[in-house]
Amino acid sequence: MRVFRAPKESLGDLDADVAATLVAAASDIALAMDNDGMIHDVAFQRVDLPLELKYSDQWVGRSWQATVVAESQRKIEQLLEEAKARKHSRWREIRYPATRGPDIPILCSVVATGEQRFVAIGRDVRAAAALQQKLVEAQIAMERDYSRMRSVESRYRILFQMYSEPVLIVDAATHRVVEANPAASILVDDGPTQLIGKLFPDALLIDDPAASQSISLALRTQGRIEALKLHLDNGRDFSLDGAFFRQDLSSFFLLRFSPSAPTLASPSDQADETSHVLQFVEEAPDGLILTDCDGRLLRANAAFLQLAQIESEKLVQGENIDRWIGKSSVDLEILLANLRQHRALKLFSSVVRGEHGSPVNVEISAVALGPRDDPSLGFIIRNVERRIGTNSDPRSEIPRSREQLAELIGRVPLKELVRETTDVIERMCVEAALKLTGDNRATAAEMLGLSRQSLYVKLRRFGLAEASEYDEGKIE
Repeated sequence: MRVFRAPKESLGDLDADVAATLVAAASDIALAMDNDGMIHDVAFQRVDLPLELKYSDQWVGRSWQATVVAESQRKIEQLLEEAKARKHSRWREIRYPATRGPDIPILCSVVATGEQRFVAIGRDVRAAAALQQKLVEAQIAMERDYSRMRSVESRYRILFQMYSEPVLIVDAATHRVVEANPAASILVDDGPTQLIGKLFPDALLIDDPAASQSISLALRTQGRIEALKLHLDNGRDFSLDGAFFRQDLSSFFLLRFSPSAPTLASPSDQADETSHVLQFVEEAPDGLILTDCDGRLLRANAAFLQLAQIESEKLVQGENIDRWIGKSSVDLEILLANLRQHRALKLFSSVVRGEHGSPVNVEISAVALGPRDDPSLGFIIRNVERRIGTNSDPRSEIPRSREQLAELIGRVPLKELVRETTDVIERMCVEAALKLTGDNRATAAEMLGLSRQSLYVKLRRFGLAEASEYDEGKIE
């Protein structure tokens, strides 16, 4: 607290009536008490507030502790002890029972006004508490919308990348190609990445000028193309379908090319491709294994044998892979259940237990192959030890997102996860309050219903303040 430098010169001699008016005007509630916390007088700034506080007309002559809820009684003892020791106390939130509805939060501080006399000053912080709740709800809604948008984008990306026919997305204003899927490699000899940024349709080298002009005209006027025949300079024929769509303030064309005469590979080419695929599986740097529907090992490449510290594949064929994968059999049960239901799984966090060593952290992606009633299962197992770094303890850092929390399930007890989630929400609230108040720490603390000291502790805890800020000169 910082007081007047010369109060007698600047304020003069104030009598009791003037002092009482000042106290009542500066606070929503003011209580005059003795050394034992017995209330002798009460003042309210607003006439409606005593009607909302339960039994406020019976406070005079009662202990201050008897007027608040049970959870706040210990705080009152601490306020009085601080005021006796330091002449004034910190601000603490005290909750009073209401005549109807939830308890009423009042931010209180106690000041010693003379020998055996104290005044408690209180401020109604319901508006700040409601704003704080709105901040939390808004943040949760934003996280939910962001997650939904990411899911939609992920599904679009998978569909776009896996579509077997060439697809281009063209900016309607500039007619430049902004995206091309891998299948667009058959349109140009240099690959789909060479199309991005080039003008459409000039980038495709269409040998029919009339067709090229009709594409441009249809895109500009109709916004749609259906079954337009094209012949490229590389000798390939396509049927073009296009559609117009808007995204935010921009407009785009989605163009799909259907090969009119697909080229079939010769038997010798197919044999070479099969040989290359088998060589890739065997020499891939990530572990690749094939199992039956119950998880019994059928095939494994050299990378997995090295991870699991197995000398030969023949020694373990037919063994269940829960012998090496997962901290317990629960991991494999989750994997198999998801594969049976969804037939695909990505980036599942687990461990591989070597025959002669400690567990290795891995990420597992898997797919079900063949008929749904009796599929074979393919697993890609990637070592992520280097990614985790020197401190592999999952509890060492506070997770920042829902995805990071999900990754800790099965590795950290539920009690720890709940505490980490609470930390995330606290950090969101503190950051939002600082942003709303223009980084005014005092106003932010009042908005959050915290003392300035508690706010600075949280700022240091979440890495939002320098260590030099936390000294005796800047907090109370």
